[in-house]
Amino acid sequence: MTADLVVAGGGVIGTAIAWRAALAGLDVVLVDPDVGDAASRVAAGMLAPVSEALFGEGALLAINLLAVQRFPSFAAELEDVTGHDVGLRREGTLAIAYDPGDLAALMRLTAFRRSAGLDAEELDSRACRKLEPFLTPDVHGGVVFAGDWSVDNRRYAAALRAAMAAAKVRISRGRVTQARVDGGRVRGVGLADGTVIDSAAVVVAAGCWSGAVAGLPAPLRAAVRPVKGQLLRLRHPEGFPPVISHTIRATVRGADVYLVPRADGEVIVGATSEERGPDRTVTAGAVHDLLRDAMSVLPVTSELILAETCAGLRPGTADNGPIVGGCGVDGLLLATGHYRNGILMSPVTADAILAALTGQPPAAQWAPFTPQRFTAEPAAAGPKGHQAR
Repeated sequence: MTADLVVAGGGVIGTAIAWRAALAGLDVVLVDPDVGDAASRVAAGMLAPVSEALFGEGALLAINLLAVQRFPSFAAELEDVTGHDVGLRREGTLAIAYDPGDLAALMRLTAFRRSAGLDAEELDSRACRKLEPFLTPDVHGGVVFAGDWSVDNRRYAAALRAAMAAAKVRISRGRVTQARVDGGRVRGVGLADGTVIDSAAVVVAAGCWSGAVAGLPAPLRAAVRPVKGQLLRLRHPEGFPPVISHTIRATVRGADVYLVPRADGEVIVGATSEERGPDRTVTAGAVHDLLRDAMSVLPVTSELILAETCAGLRPGTADNGPIVGGCGVDGLLLATGHYRNGILMSPVTADAILAALTGQPPAAQWAPFTPQRFTAEPAAAGPKGHQAR
């Protein structure tokens, strides 16, 4: 088998890249044993550059802001091409504090976010409950971050798969184990079953499994690790009114929990962050803690149906930032390490990879997130002379 481009990984990052590359005229093969069954399936779909902005992560905030600006037009094109509604919601995030200590921590973060030029509207307890009437009266206050949105992660992933199919991306249900490199350039990939695919370019977008691909520089194979996250999917009983209209991000006695509404009546509750390696088991303790904290701020949660418990593996890096770009081998690119922001960053990551493949510079906000921060080697982008048709 031959192709212009092989994409290793079928999550939202890989499928977004494959779709955009095919639209640009490249012959694309996407390789994944379980296309669609990735970290993005076990996600809340928050597009939250503002409420997730933290001290010392200015570069990450900049790329996340670029990502949220890009998302609406990308989603609109995706819906137009496929006819799929991706469930984009723009109501914003309501961050709330359960007790005085939680409120003090929230106000410190709010001051920082305002200093970065982000919109934040402080609310007292009464105003929080006016906005979301089912909140407990015990809430001490909150902040509305209007710049945060959300999308239905499963609808979005399904739309990307449909867009790939419409663009004639070929799918190989295997696992890439090796990027074949010869003479300083990539020549294609080898799969676990012995299949070889020849190509002028390879993008490794295999999430937390990216380091399993031989041929990548050794520092990059060790740069991404799995970070376990458990979450719950709740459903309204028949005839039950929606219990929230905004994404609610709550701090409850120092612990964080979020509740994300869906148009179909679901509420996503999440999520843990656990350094347990490639463990995808659901634990009773995590279910208990998530429900306890959710019910502390939204007591009506106890009346919803527990529809699903699930666990996924986020691709984490040492600095919480993605790894996107050429990695010192001509034609071999990396698009991984998106941690909690894979869905948010999928459109701009696809843009950056397509720019590299066609010899164009990526957006300036990507400069801190190249593979070279781990290898200290010069980047080699797309294959020399290879342009989209």
